[in-house]
Amino acid sequence: MSIFVDETTRVVYQGLTGSQGRYYGLLNRDYGTQVVAGTNPRKAGTDVDGVPVFANVGDAVEATGATASCIFIPAPGVHDAVIEAAEGGVEFIVAITEGVPAHDEARFYNLLKRDFPGVRMLGPNCPGIISPGRCNIGITAGHIALAGGPVGIVSRSGTLTYQALYELKEKGIGCTTCVGIGGDPVPGTTFIDCLEAFEADPDTKAVMMIGEIGGSAEEAAAAFIRDHMTKPVSAYVAGVTAPPGKKMGHAGAIVSGGKGTADAKMEALREAGVKVGLNPTEAGELMVEIVAEL
Repeated sequence: MSIFVDETTRVVYQGLTGSQGRYYGLLNRDYGTQVVAGTNPRKAGTDVDGVPVFANVGDAVEATGATASCIFIPAPGVHDAVIEAAEGGVEFIVAITEGVPAHDEARFYNLLKRDFPGVRMLGPNCPGIISPGRCNIGITAGHIALAGGPVGIVSRSGTLTYQALYELKEKGIGCTTCVGIGGDPVPGTTFIDCLEAFEADPDTKAVMMIGEIGGSAEEAAAAFIRDHMTKPVSAYVAGVTAPPGKKMGHAGAIVSGGKGTADAKMEALREAGVKVGLNPTEAGELMVEIVAEL
């Protein structure tokens, strides 16, 4: 099985007519994902390489039965795009766009929680989600992922998401689902959301978690692992050498007042029973050891 998406997921691309939306939308379709529609109010009634374009998500859902949305809208329009997707009737929203203002993220995060409790959002500023061989929504290269399980992956870093997939593929280990949650301060889906879903998925036997400096998400995940997970976890936390008080890449990756350091996060994970690698390759090697013992 997989979490959140599978081969039955039907995706509408908001921004399919733009260069990036077109490129990744068609790439995902070629991978096997059911990309059934795009949206652009000025180009409704046209198509992109056979994929019909509608004025809005609601029209696309009504015509195609779309169940998920992928947002390739410039940052200033992401707030409205997220709300349009929720109001249009999709169950899962993947927001790829980076640079979304934090106050916009906080607003649509809380609007979704209040008014659309059945809708899950992934991102913004994330690579998306892939269930190898079944569904790929976002910008992850499908050829670096090996299907067949038994490992689930969740990562804050896009680049390290790809490396985790490739490290496992090189070692002959398949993945049930790989989720890039993004590194912004207000993620729509958290480590704990993914860990809980992987714990409930019968085909996922172990989990690889990639964290980074800033915030307290990794410490919260460690507490969840300690108290609620029965499946083994390996991890890597990026940013050991990052200087305090300086943002490192992601808006959420900032260490302040000695909190949110990589060392503190790694220690919390170790205390929860997680096997922590000092680099992504070592985390992959630790997963090899875990899989061998399953």
